[in-house]
Amino acid sequence: MKQTLLLLCAALVTSAALHPCTVIAAGKKATADGSVILSHTDCGPDSRIRVVPGRSFQPGERVAVYWGLQDPSQPLDRPGEILGTIPQVVRTYTYFHSAYSHMNEHQLAIAESTTDQRPELVVAKGQGEQIMTIEQAQVFALQRCRKAKDAVRLVGQLVEGYGFLPSSGEGSESLVIGDPEEAWVLEVFAVGPGWKRDSGKPGAIWAAQRIPDDEAVLIPNWSIIKGIDPKDSSRFLVSKNYMQEAIDRGWFDPKAGRPFIWQEAYAPLPEEFATGRFWLFATTFAPNLKPNGHAWPDRKLNPADPLKGISPYFQTVEPLSIYPFSLKPEKRISVLDVIAFQRSTMEGTIYDMASDPAWRVADGKGGMARSPLATPFPGKDLRSLLRITYRRPVARHRGHYGMVCQLRGWLPDAIGGLYWVYLDNPAISPYVPMYAGVTDTATSYQVYDPEAFSDASARWAIDFVDNLANLRFQDAIRDVRAARDPFERAIFDRLPTLEAEALELHKKDPEAAIRFLTEYCVGIQKQVPGLYIQLREKLITRYTNNRE
Repeated sequence: MKQTLLLLCAALVTSAALHPCTVIAAGKKATADGSVILSHTDCGPDSRIRVVPGRSFQPGERVAVYWGLQDPSQPLDRPGEILGTIPQVVRTYTYFHSAYSHMNEHQLAIAESTTDQRPELVVAKGQGEQIMTIEQAQVFALQRCRKAKDAVRLVGQLVEGYGFLPSSGEGSESLVIGDPEEAWVLEVFAVGPGWKRDSGKPGAIWAAQRIPDDEAVLIPNWSIIKGIDPKDSSRFLVSKNYMQEAIDRGWFDPKAGRPFIWQEAYAPLPEEFATGRFWLFATTFAPNLKPNGHAWPDRKLNPADPLKGISPYFQTVEPLSIYPFSLKPEKRISVLDVIAFQRSTMEGTIYDMASDPAWRVADGKGGMARSPLATPFPGKDLRSLLRITYRRPVARHRGHYGMVCQLRGWLPDAIGGLYWVYLDNPAISPYVPMYAGVTDTATSYQVYDPEAFSDASARWAIDFVDNLANLRFQDAIRDVRAARDPFERAIFDRLPTLEAEALELHKKDPEAAIRFLTEYCVGIQKQVPGLYIQLREKLITRYTNNRE
């Protein structure tokens, strides 16, 4: 068991170093259908998604606080090492459990992105009395809360009172917590080694800001909260030490006459893995916005200048301050827009690894063309061989799983909460629906052992195709889309009539409606392994190395 946990920790450090998670969230007046949307790519290693039913408990009971909730080698009913306990509540709510748990039966949803923090704030397990990881706090919030603001307060209380313990490398954490009416960004920083519960000091530094209803945010593994007005509790919630820690550590001088900027106080200087995604989000959803009177930086590729992507001399190095906390999209954002963004490999930009000049080969006509082998997902060894610099796309081939949560207040919770899930790599995987009221997921979505391939696992079936596609990516991705896209389109086309049927049934018999939706969602999920087994057979037949 110790060896498993050590290996998991090493994997998480590596993952955090590559900064995997991207979050997009939008208020109800910024979306195409009036729902609140939360999304999260590249979630933790345990991609097994299962329903944990709500339960009743006796007054005075306590519940375990776990380390290892992201470990896919743990049995489903024994999630890891117990670090401590907290008081249990009398009644918990049903929720979907995974590495980072995302939604409960009442349309409360949470998205997560590990962020960078100053090295002085970093703490590891055993270096203090901190026991509350962010994924454990998410579970408690989903089990205990119905509303986003209540969940923000609860997570804040948990990390303050029990100490925030980073679990994805050395990172701090950002959450977006939403319900059908509103969404909040909650950012949590650690307080460094040596903290004790009886010290009287908070075990975390945190601040939360409400997302305006007509705006959207991106969190690319970086803090986005800037100025804070703690007196305005309709827009901000903070820990009591939110500014004092920066003053005590010499990171902010209240006598200097400058405003306190949260992002500058606790996050280190920005890196391009984050600013590249800030730029992509801004230019995708608000391309005509001119921050500080200037157009967004030019990072689009020009076919006439194939070397642009590797030239350091044209590129603007913009300050992080040009990217606002949130922005108003020029067109209302749909679930399909978010899915398209999650699938982005930065194609057509200087960050597109498939457009690196290393992939250019003679076209037989006296010119140069992109090799059919060019892939946006080159592994470490291939990047080393071709001297391709790693750029951080949104979609990643080591992405575990991800989601889009759609929260709709005009429908009963069981129908209104719609959890769209992909596995492995969003550029390859289909998105399948799970309604907030369903009581089960398909077995293939509950099975995944990273050390043992299995056709019974949807994650492995998709990962097999993801690997085969790199045999000849430029052609294979078209085959993937030809199989996947009609499957997805049929799901989206069916939704209006499906939900109308479910709503009518819910009016007469809510339990029957839940059975109806559970059967439908599980049925969709069951189709995925077979679809991808057929697809891998097609890819190996077409792109086998037995051909010239």
